[in-house]
Amino acid sequence: MLEKTFFLLCLSSALGKELCTPDASDGYNVRLSINTALGEEAYPWNPNEMFLFRASLAFAMRNHIAGQIFDVSNIVVCDETPRVSFWFVVTSPLNTSELINKENVEEAVRKSRNRINNAFLLSDNTLEFVGIPPTLAAPVNPDTPPWLIVFGVVMGAVGVGIIVMLVLSVLQKKRKKSAKTEDEDTEVEIRPKTMENGAASDGVYNLSFTDDEPFTQM
Repeated sequence: MLEKTFFLLCLSSALGKELCTPDASDGYNVRLSINTALGEEAYPWNPNEMFLFRASLAFAMRNHIAGQIFDVSNIVVCDETPRVSFWFVVTSPLNTSELINKENVEEAVRKSRNRINNAFLLSDNTLEFVGIPPTLAAPVNPDTPPWLIVFGVVMGAVGVGIIVMLVLSVLQKKRKKSAKTEDEDTEVEIRPKTMENGAASDGVYNLSFTDDEPFTQM
């Protein structure tokens, strides 16, 4: 019985290895930057760490697809490199020759991304699932629609233009009024001088035209 079970496990593993190839359509490339993230406290990557990774992925798949019991054997890894880079695919618990589609795997990783990162003391930038964007925050829906913001900006610019035109108009009127007042003041100053000059001219007495000239004595 044990030999039969072992044979089935080896067979499923062999089938999985054939399904897992670099650039597989339903596979993902994983890159870990342990030294970059932890420096002197970096831990060595070994089979135990790989087992933890496969177990974390199995947990993520169970958490995402209800009713299917994923196990470590369903997470098939291949093309592992010393710089801690590898590919993985996920096989179906119901049929180990069938791969779980990429969309389900991606969604499962997204849901459990923080749990996976924490298991290795890494972040989205140092535990990279190539092709799966970093954990996204909830989309921010602005309280004000964009079109209303644009409308407000345009109306604000129009309002500023109107205010500038009004201010310039008021200033222009003030300048004209000030110039008119100065002209009136100048005219008022000129009149007294003219009158004074006229009075002075009227005060000159020409003796050659007087009627009181005495008769020449005979």
